[in-house]
Amino acid sequence: MWAQTAAAYDRAVATGSRARLRSTVDLLRSLATTGGEGLRVAQQQRLATIAAAEELGDVGLTAKVIGAYDVPAIWSRSDDPENAAAVVAAAERALASLPSGPVASIRARLLATIALETRGSSDQRAAAAAREAEQIARSVDDPGLLAFALNGAFMQSFSRAGLAGRRAAIASELITLSSRHDLVTYEVLGHLIAMQSCCAIGDLTGADHHAAAVDRLAEGYESPLVAVFTQWFRALRLALTDAPFDDVIVAYRAAASGLENAGMPGLHHGLLALALLSLCLQRAHPPQASDGGDTDWGPYEPWVRPLLLATHHRKDEATEALRRLADPPPDHLQEALWCLTARGAIAVNDRGMMARAHQALLPAEGEIAGAGSGLLTLGPVSNYLHELADALAR
Repeated sequence: MWAQTAAAYDRAVATGSRARLRSTVDLLRSLATTGGEGLRVAQQQRLATIAAAEELGDVGLTAKVIGAYDVPAIWSRSDDPENAAAVVAAAERALASLPSGPVASIRARLLATIALETRGSSDQRAAAAAREAEQIARSVDDPGLLAFALNGAFMQSFSRAGLAGRRAAIASELITLSSRHDLVTYEVLGHLIAMQSCCAIGDLTGADHHAAAVDRLAEGYESPLVAVFTQWFRALRLALTDAPFDDVIVAYRAAASGLENAGMPGLHHGLLALALLSLCLQRAHPPQASDGGDTDWGPYEPWVRPLLLATHHRKDEATEALRRLADPPPDHLQEALWCLTARGAIAVNDRGMMARAHQALLPAEGEIAGAGSGLLTLGPVSNYLHELADALAR
């Protein structure tokens, strides 16, 4: 059926037509949910469709091509920052070129795209785009648009530590909205966000419920990427429930293996090393160097480095690394990275950094560091706040 339909489409629809562009975007949306090579190709070809639309000089078509790629996104670190920046630039050009009084839903989709693709940054433009997209979406009768806008709001809900409650509210609305209107991919997203939010406050019963629900939905929808997140959650669950150290190590390695070909480098790079280090610190095991990806810190290296240097009695180097250290990016792992920073600062008695870490972590006092990712944990944030307060009082 597929081959016959594709052949008929080739015969019936002229090469270079606007209809082909619209159909390509629809196909790429489906391709992206397959993960692996499908996701990588979808991300690459998305830019090609946008460029083709811009070449036609039809701003309305361009806006629709950009905004139609409403693939749900769960992770707050981009897989391809350059690609994302190019999409955002195209969306901004389309917004600037739209005639006065455009269809509100087109503007909202462009704004939601900006909010999604500017994930993991402190860009106030992206935060404002998320707010406006959500406002427009609530004013029109389009459940799919509202789900897309809520995804943008989720990606912009990491502006500071301690916002698991905000994300839980987004998840609840997404689940209700999507189940009512048969938006399966967004229902999956809602359950994944809810699973993460439950982990952040140690509600493992709630997290189990959402993980089971999302696995059922993914099986019916044939979405292999979902299992990546639920497998990591189950490794995290072992870490949170004091399972034997070696059992958690095995679970994390298995989860990392399942992520290798998922097509999500923004999630994969450095994650196993960070998870194993987090487990060592949580269980009071000395960090251990080992083979393979276990010490590939990826983008997390700047926040890991001071603590490791201090652990190896290289105090001057650790102090210098802390002096150069920027705040963690506003994403799923900011609380975890702040806790690593706090431990490093305490180890070398860097009082300025200790004060910064205490101030940043204070809003998350009731949460579990890192667990809001649904992937790893460094234990209760309150423990780090107490350690910082004690160190600063000395």
